[in-house]
Amino acid sequence: MSLSSFVCVIDPLHSLNPKKDSSIAMLEAAQAKGIRIGVIEDGGLWWAQGQPVSAKVVWIQIDRSQKPWYTVLSEDTQALNSLGAVIMRKDPPFDAEFVTSTWLLEQAEREGARVFNKPSAIRDHNEKFSIAQFPQFVVPTLVSRNADQLRAFLDTWPDAIAKPLDGMGGSSIFRMTKGDPNTGVILETLTQHGQKTAMIQRYIPEIVDGDKRVLLINGEPVPYCLARLPKAGEHRGNLAAGGTGRAQPLSETDLAIARTLGPVLKARGLMLVGLDVIGSNLTEVNVTSPTCFREIMDQTGYDVAGQFVSAIEAAVLGESAC
Repeated sequence: MSLSSFVCVIDPLHSLNPKKDSSIAMLEAAQAKGIRIGVIEDGGLWWAQGQPVSAKVVWIQIDRSQKPWYTVLSEDTQALNSLGAVIMRKDPPFDAEFVTSTWLLEQAEREGARVFNKPSAIRDHNEKFSIAQFPQFVVPTLVSRNADQLRAFLDTWPDAIAKPLDGMGGSSIFRMTKGDPNTGVILETLTQHGQKTAMIQRYIPEIVDGDKRVLLINGEPVPYCLARLPKAGEHRGNLAAGGTGRAQPLSETDLAIARTLGPVLKARGLMLVGLDVIGSNLTEVNVTSPTCFREIMDQTGYDVAGQFVSAIEAAVLGESAC
């Protein structure tokens, strides 16, 4: 018995880069196993009284050697509980529409749909603030929207990184130093004049060796991470901010963090997690749409996407056998 279908809730197909996108890597791996693949594009979910949560599913075939890289085979309406597996891969921003998608997916789950990651777990794990649950791996950090508190942090830690709690791809991440005349405007920008909560952390100098993305699949670490190295003159390693990705084996520290968090996050329904690690410090717990599959696969030959699809198959078919 095999998985009947593998469907991603995803951003518009035309906006995705087949050379880098992890969701495309997943879909391609499922296709290679003979599984029917499809996507539900942004805004495609709905619920009506007396009916299960449904969506317009676009069934595709992938061939990255061609342009466009996908062919639409057909489109139809499907109840989510009729699909083999539904994978939530919508990118942030984590706004009201993103939250609404998790509500719809959670209702579909109640109706019998197999959804990964678990919608309530996605909703409950802010990718920045979740590090507070694992303080043994975290540098001095403050979460507040009070500008005086944030400014006072610099008295103790005069070199710091400040960022919003809902950003992605390195957006709006500031390096702050005590005495910088721009401190006031940075804090005003981040907190929207005290209306929005931000995070400030001691600067981690090991960023020069990369902001490492450590992937967990069903609680187990992928043996390679992607160290994202900042470009010259930059403090952010994010690929979206111009960083360069270098795949490398996990260090003992990476493994210690991964093996501590893996079982906890798996138990919460998080099949796929991307941990961000700088030096020996955990900086983020990414659960919405963790990336870096393709870079690790291309540089090491390790089949991250195949491992993920196999984990989904095992979870769904094991559940069906119960």
